[in-house]
Amino acid sequence: MEIVRPGPQALVQDLGRPGLAGLGVGRSGAADRRSLMLANRLVGNPETHAGVEITFGGLVVRFDEDALVAVTGAPCPLTAGVRAAGMYGPFRVRAGEELRFGRPGAGLRSYLAVRGGVDVPEVLGSRATDLLAGLGPDPLAEGTVLPIGRTALDYPCVDIAPQAPYPDQPVLRVLPGPRADWFVPDALESLCGGPYEVSPESNRIGVRLTGPRLHRPERELPPEAMVLGALQVPPSGQPILFLADHPVTGGYPVIGVVEPEDLHLAAQVRPGQRIRFRVTAR
Repeated sequence: MEIVRPGPQALVQDLGRPGLAGLGVGRSGAADRRSLMLANRLVGNPETHAGVEITFGGLVVRFDEDALVAVTGAPCPLTAGVRAAGMYGPFRVRAGEELRFGRPGAGLRSYLAVRGGVDVPEVLGSRATDLLAGLGPDPLAEGTVLPIGRTALDYPCVDIAPQAPYPDQPVLRVLPGPRADWFVPDALESLCGGPYEVSPESNRIGVRLTGPRLHRPERELPPEAMVLGALQVPPSGQPILFLADHPVTGGYPVIGVVEPEDLHLAAQVRPGQRIRFRVTAR
């Protein structure tokens, strides 16, 4: 398949490179892993196959051969040739047709899976594009040709998957620590007390937030390990929520870590949208 227009950003993504943080290599992979895995299941792929992550629509891709595809994530208008297409269910695109993505009405990132998977070369065991480390395929551009693989499972036995609506103001559960004791006693209350607005400077590395300031002493940590979902707090007191391409180490304290089950919501928030946090305990 050939990229006719990439839109604001389109990347090849799979489930990333786990287990290499000790070498300084982050996991990367799809920002909304749940949506990519579902798209793969809908076309009968293993969940680990690579697809395309589309940020805020705008992608146009032409298929050189008939293909079975599915689109999940942020809901957006779709056309395959002259036909309207639906999300959250498999459909066929004919050879020579263009699949076009409109702007999503909610959420930020949509996922395209094609039966057989996107078969670009692996780098360190993954086909994912890591924007921070510069690993994997380049961001997709006009004229990029993506080979389609031939490895798939049995055809799916469902026509459509349920689609949960994206909340206007998602609430993300946070496990306190590991450096909550570096903050003033009521810092966690401040974190959960008011909404935070998503900054336009947010990306796949992290969601930058503006809202109640989290006060802490004027001192810094030596570099230490960072994980997906960490809420790192720089001297400004405005937290940064780490996403898929986050660094593996950092020198600012982490007040808490967002629960893994809520990270798909974090991956779908837009600049200007507000989110809230709720402290949980295990």
